Amino acid sequence: MLTTRTAESHTATHDRVYRALRSRIMHGEMAPGQALTLRGIGKEFGVSMTPAREAVRRLAAEGALSLSTSGRVATPELTRDRIEELAALRALLEVELASRALPRAHMALIERLQSINMTVAEMVTKRDAVGYIRSNLEFHRTLYLRAQAPAMLAMAETVWLQLGPTMRALYGRLRRTEPPHYHRLIIAALKAGDEPGLRLAVRSDVTQGLRLLVT
Repeated sequence: MLTTRTAESHTATHDRVYRALRSRIMHGEMAPGQALTLRGIGKEFGVSMTPAREAVRRLAAEGALSLSTSGRVATPELTRDRIEELAALRALLEVELASRALPRAHMALIERLQSINMTVAEMVTKRDAVGYIRSNLEFHRTLYLRAQAPAMLAMAETVWLQLGPTMRALYGRLRRTEPPHYHRLIIAALKAGDEPGLRLAVRSDVTQGLRLLVT
């Protein structure tokens, strides 16, 4: 019984560190190429090296961190080709998720998306990059949950995770002064039941900004 409880406690500790780091990376709280140390992670979260190491390995397996043979841990610095690949994945996955969500896009969902988009606008006004990325992803996740395609959504979230630090760099380049134009088109297409319009708006929204990083 003691061994089981110890194992459960260890798993919970590792999962806590993993989820906290995952959230930071996905929402752009870390810059591309930012280095981490197991010692630093352990000290911050008050854990031993083992759960810190397991969290890092798990994130590295998802492409959220790079782990060199020398043991250096850092957020990824994506190449042009890699950004193009991930943008293409976003277009494929998220357009399909939105399309599947459309038949279940009742007024309550549309009102929720409008509310989230107001938060996105607020973050733009405040020039809060992390808040902007967080609320922008919430907008997309809220829509895609209606697709009832959990495996596809998990794949999309893995792409978001790999892109997190890069999205932070992109935000600095865009210097936004208003929320994404395509969010309004997404909402309008949902209201109209316009699947071709929805697919085009989502594809444009998830790829347009990333293209600026490869030009």
